[in-house]
Amino acid sequence: MTLPRNHKSAEEIFKAEAGEVRNLQRHEVYIVGTIAVSWALFQLAIAGFFVLDSTKVRAIHLAFGMALLFLLNPCIRRPTKLLSFFSIRNRIPVIDYIMAAAGALCALYLVLDYEGIAMRAGVPIMRDLIVGVVLVVLLLEAARRIIGPALSIIAVLFTVYAFLGPHMPDLFAFKGVSLRKYLSNISLSTEGIYGVPLAVSASIVYLFVLLGALLDKAGAGRFFTNLALSVLGKYKGGAAKSAVASSGATGLVSGSSIANIVTTGPFTIPLMKKIGYPPKKAAAIEVASSTDGQLMPPIMGAAAFIIAEYVNVPYIEVVKAAAIPAFVSYFGLFCITHLEASKLGIKGLPKEDIPSFTGTLKSGIHYLFPIGMLLYELVVLRHSPELAAFRSIIVLFFIIFYQEIRKAVVESGQVGSAMISACRIIMEGLIKGSKNMMSVALACAAAGIIVGVVNMGIGGMVSNIVENLSAGNIYLLLIITALASLLIGMGLPTTATYIVMASLTVPIIVEVGSLYNFVIPVMAAHLYCFYFGILADDTPPVGLAAYAASAIAESDPIPTGIQGFLYDIRTSVIAFMFIFNPDLLLLDINSWTHALLIFGMALVGISAFENFAQDWCLTRNRWYEIPFFLTASFILFHPGAIAGFLHMDPSMKYYLFPPGLFIYALVIFMQKMRIRTGSQTTSVT
Repeated sequence: MTLPRNHKSAEEIFKAEAGEVRNLQRHEVYIVGTIAVSWALFQLAIAGFFVLDSTKVRAIHLAFGMALLFLLNPCIRRPTKLLSFFSIRNRIPVIDYIMAAAGALCALYLVLDYEGIAMRAGVPIMRDLIVGVVLVVLLLEAARRIIGPALSIIAVLFTVYAFLGPHMPDLFAFKGVSLRKYLSNISLSTEGIYGVPLAVSASIVYLFVLLGALLDKAGAGRFFTNLALSVLGKYKGGAAKSAVASSGATGLVSGSSIANIVTTGPFTIPLMKKIGYPPKKAAAIEVASSTDGQLMPPIMGAAAFIIAEYVNVPYIEVVKAAAIPAFVSYFGLFCITHLEASKLGIKGLPKEDIPSFTGTLKSGIHYLFPIGMLLYELVVLRHSPELAAFRSIIVLFFIIFYQEIRKAVVESGQVGSAMISACRIIMEGLIKGSKNMMSVALACAAAGIIVGVVNMGIGGMVSNIVENLSAGNIYLLLIITALASLLIGMGLPTTATYIVMASLTVPIIVEVGSLYNFVIPVMAAHLYCFYFGILADDTPPVGLAAYAASAIAESDPIPTGIQGFLYDIRTSVIAFMFIFNPDLLLLDINSWTHALLIFGMALVGISAFENFAQDWCLTRNRWYEIPFFLTASFILFHPGAIAGFLHMDPSMKYYLFPPGLFIYALVIFMQKMRIRTGSQTTSVT
């Protein structure tokens, strides 16, 4: 298949996100490769057999991330004549070697003087202060280079507020902090930079990102795409449905919307255009499906592990809570692709464009073993996420060797070259995994500055301000939180957006809800912030996911982003629904039949909602049919509200499933009769 001519632009967007901006010279490639592989081996050793204090692990993790970042990313990405020295892309300038070394040493300061810092906790000496200031400055600069200025600016504003609090107006007044207290919390303890987000990044997230990178290098992304095409390609809008399925499968281990687009988009977007989807809609479907890849357990854009730490529950509980909303969101996107195909008169793919299911499965079934191992370890054996990921990576190493040896036996019989090829794939995967982790590690560390400042006492002040803005109204508070997440998320990675918003708004959401007799579980509030942080990935004018997909589809990125955002409205609806109906998160629900009933109702509910949102079911909707779709959707998503309105016993709320289903079926029947009447009239005429 021929890729679109500006596919390179999508690759450049992905490389920029992963920090691959410079074209390195040969010796620089070896330097960067050595650091990247060393980081990967360190993380594997920590997960597998090497025991080290968790604080030291965080410091070493950050040191690797900062060293790689300064070597790979110039100060200014776009070449400019006026500041050409700061935008060098064909080599690594001396200043960046110095910054890489300084950043790594400052991050390692906790390791180098661990006992001394512990003995003088809260009373730092001058050396501690100097190293702390340099670390904060270099970390903010590193974060600016890899994820843009937004997070660094927010961290600086919080820092300034911490120092100038006593001089603020009464509404914003804060007792303030000294430099010693600020640095003691931010750079010399586990309350700031080395806090929970970086701990999760260092212990768990790296391994999952590494697993995704190794799978991608081994060819799993293409396998998932072909497998989805072989199953779904023949159906109406099959190419779009395949894009949804393959992005969901890739999202299981990727956790990055842009990575999903670059992996699956070059194959699915041209096929969608070929069967009749306009370029804008083809790109938008890929954007929506790839963005929602971050909803899919087990990775969820790294947020699942951080949520588990914040809520203080086992990781598997987060996976359980996230499962139904994620699958319902993907089913909603399936409905969208089907309805768009119906409106446009699009059929399935031609037979020659559909891969053989049996052949595809045979050629890549081995890719399912590491994922199966991961799920078995997590769900059945209930092992820790880091151990599960470590063992899955080990299995994948063997799979890669098996794949290359089998290929050599079939093609040339040169087993020696196959072993070399397998080692090369593994090395490339280790390097790619480390490069992909830079943005996550630095975002978590920089967000730790904000969390640390909030924990100094500012959090209560911000909570009061937000609560006053919402006037104590839970609905208004949720809308403010959603808009703030979208706004902040335009310039931040999903994980960083979630950390910032969860630190500021989750306690308020829970508290204000209780004032109005809404019992909002902490898990639901955390997932709510996360969902709206995800939606920022395709929110114009910044949404990088839309730019990557439009580069492949040759469409305008802003309309593509708007269309993708419209497709993702279902995600925001789901987020609102599980706030008020926590049963969707399966909290305190341990019966399979009960869970399946909730799941089934939600599937039908999202289907009815998409019929309304797309203004189409079997044919174009009439105005009087819209209330039927909305009523059916609300009953099926939140039967408790209807039960309360009808003064029913809450335990009887699921008996509303048949009435909700009947209302939905009634409007479908109405449209079917309208179509039949119209066709009969046409034939008589």
